[in-house]
Amino acid sequence: MLDFIIIGAAQAGLAMGYYLKQAGYNFIILDKEEEIGASWLNRWDSLKLFTPTEFNHLPGMEFPSKKGHYPSKTEVANYFKLYTEKFEFPIQLNTLVTSVSKERATFLITTEKDQFQAKNVVVATGPFHIPYTPPFYKKLDETVFQIHSNFYKNPHQLKEGNALVVGAGDSGFQILDEISSTNRKTYFSGATDVKVLPQELLGKTLWWWFSKTGFLSFSKDSWLGRKINNSRQPIIGTNVKEILSRPNVEAVGKTLDAEGEIISTEKKEISDIKNIVWATGYRPNFGWIDGLELTKDGYPKHKRGVSNTKGLYFIGLPWLHTRGSATLGGIKNDAKYIADFIENQNS
Repeated sequence: MLDFIIIGAAQAGLAMGYYLKQAGYNFIILDKEEEIGASWLNRWDSLKLFTPTEFNHLPGMEFPSKKGHYPSKTEVANYFKLYTEKFEFPIQLNTLVTSVSKERATFLITTEKDQFQAKNVVVATGPFHIPYTPPFYKKLDETVFQIHSNFYKNPHQLKEGNALVVGAGDSGFQILDEISSTNRKTYFSGATDVKVLPQELLGKTLWWWFSKTGFLSFSKDSWLGRKINNSRQPIIGTNVKEILSRPNVEAVGKTLDAEGEIISTEKKEISDIKNIVWATGYRPNFGWIDGLELTKDGYPKHKRGVSNTKGLYFIGLPWLHTRGSATLGGIKNDAKYIADFIENQNS
C-alpha cells in the first residue's frame, strides 16, 4: 500500500514528486513512455519553448541554461532527466495505466501488466491526450499524405508537392513557417486575424512583463482571469504577418469538407494538395478513471487540482488555477498548493 501514485512523469508529475518526497511520503511515479522527457522529444524537431530559462525552473533545481535562452525540446528532456537523477524519484517507465477505481479508502491502479494500491492518486497526464482531426479526413484520397501535428517532426516527412497546414494556434503557425520555407506551395487554413506578441519588448522578455504585471497570476475565477481564458490565445514569438505574406503561402480560410483529392475551404476548392498537416489540437480523455465528474469540455471537475473524489488530485491541466499553470515554471505553484492541501488534510 503506497501513500501516493503519480501518473505521468513530465513536468507536472516531477514537480508533484518533489513536494511529496520533501514531505516523506511513500510514492511511485508511473509513465507510459520508454524514457524521461519523451513527451517533449516526440514533438517536432525545431520546437523551442516560448519561455526563457529564468521562467522554466522546477522546484528545487534551476534550468541549466543562461538567462534569456529559449530551450529546445531536447534541452527540456535532458533537464527532466537530470532532475529525476538529482532527487532519485521512484519511477516506473513503460507502464500504461488503463484504469483507476476506488474501493472504500483504497485506489486500485491497473496497468497493462500490474495492479497497484494507494491511498491517494495524482493524475499528471497533462491536457494533450487524443489528437483531433476533423472527421472528413477519412473522405480524402489515399494519395494525399496526412499527419497530425502530434506526429509531425519536420518537412522531410512530406511527399513532393503542395501542402496544406490546418490550425491557427502556435503549433500551426510554427509548422506553416517551417514547411513554407521549403519553397513549396503552402496553403494555410485558419484565422489570420490573430493577435501576435513578441518574445521581447523594450529590452525585456515578454514573460518578464507577464511576471511584473501579474498576467500569469490571475485566478481563473477572477474577472480578468475569465476574460483572458475566454479570449483567443495570442501567438507568441512567430512573425505571422511575414509568413502569410510569402509568395508561396495562400490563406484559404476554414477547411469545410473533403472528397477524394478535392478540399473545400471558405475561399476556394483546392485539388492540387499532396500533404496535409492537421494542427487541430487535442481532446481530453479521462474515461479510464472510474466515477470521475467531468465538465462540459471533458476535463475533471476540481478546485485548484483537488477533485470531488477524496484522495484524487489533478495537476498539469490548462488553467488549473491561473494562466501560469500551463507553463513549465508555473507548475510548481500548483504542486505546492496541492502538497500543502494534503498536509493540512493529514494534520
